[in-house]
Amino acid sequence: MAPPACASGDVEACFQRSLADGTRAAPVAAIEALLGVIERSGAQTMHGLQDELCEGRKALVEFCEQRPACLGGRTELGVSSGCELFLRHVTRTFLEFGDFSECRDEILRRGRAFAAHATNARDDIAGHASSFLRDGSRVLVHGRSRVVQATLKAAAKSGVSLEAVVVNGADDCGACVAQELREEGITTRIIADAAVAREMEVIDVVLVGAEAVAENGGVVNKVGTLTVACCARAMRRPLYVAAESYKFARAFPLGQRDLPNADVDYTPPDFIELLFTDLGVLTPAAVSYCRSGCTSGVRFVSYLQICPW
Repeated sequence: MAPPACASGDVEACFQRSLADGTRAAPVAAIEALLGVIERSGAQTMHGLQDELCEGRKALVEFCEQRPACLGGRTELGVSSGCELFLRHVTRTFLEFGDFSECRDEILRRGRAFAAHATNARDDIAGHASSFLRDGSRVLVHGRSRVVQATLKAAAKSGVSLEAVVVNGADDCGACVAQELREEGITTRIIADAAVAREMEVIDVVLVGAEAVAENGGVVNKVGTLTVACCARAMRRPLYVAAESYKFARAFPLGQRDLPNADVDYTPPDFIELLFTDLGVLTPAAVSYCRSGCTSGVRFVSYLQICPW
């Protein structure tokens, strides 16, 4: 029996190449790696192809668990959710087509469309968030989230005057974020992570990203997010989360010890005011419903209109 067309090393290398350009989120890179499995596959049946994809998914998740540095210290939950979304899409496409060759071509077409248009999710999120960022607002930012930066840049381009207060920790990530925001003409101030509580009373809005969104609407994000959320709640400041819907994960952490990666923490839904997503503005309670829609073929907005998974 011939070996699978895409060995684990192939799918891992494809994943790393997709991440290398710095513009793709880890879930999108994972989906592109699984598309590579299909392109190189020698399977002649739907069952055989699905087996290869499951092996590819397992290899990717294990690779991210064993080498968290490839994700920059981020959790593998986003990779797992991206793979799950794609595998559900594959299963439904199998049911739509009786001919294996046609089915394979359609899976590739939809998958490429998703990968090509996934970055549009950031523009959609920025549009949804804009009405919540008033002129003259001070926005506290924690972590290096592409979608948060895109939201602030879009607000600045629309004429909204903002001051971004960027939290900087031991990894000096905040300094990089501040520099990128300054280059877009956004007034920026850096504070130490230990000074969050002191600064919170002059903050209007807290805006963070998410590496994964749990089924109950809580978020997994860069460590320190929960600390920021606790301070925001104590000072009665709204905490908003900006996240793409492909980060909705089949996960339900009960506490911090459910996350083996010490570089992230879990913020329960009680601390979150709203989530800005490409599906719209959601309350934490609405995440579970929207997640079931994303994985059951319901046509929402954004990339799901292009790729009705």
